[in-house]
Amino acid sequence: MGINSEKDIEANLQIGPTTEGMVRLFVEAGEMEIPMDFDPEEAEEIAEELRAAAAQARKLG
Repeated sequence: MGINSEKDIEANLQIGPTTEGMVRLFVEAGEMEIPMDFDPEEAEEIAEELRAAAAQARKLG
C-alpha cells in the first residue's frame, strides 16, 4: 500500500505522553492496536514532518 492508495479502513488515533517520558501515538483499527513510542525529540521531528506535509497538501488542494 502506497501513500496515495485509498483504503476503506476506519482508525482511531490517540496522541499523548507516557509516564516514562515518551510520546505515544496509539492507533486502533478494528481489533488491531498499535502503540508507537517516541522520545520527545523524535516526536518533534514527526510534528515538523506533519506540518510540512500539510503545507504541501494545501498547495495541491
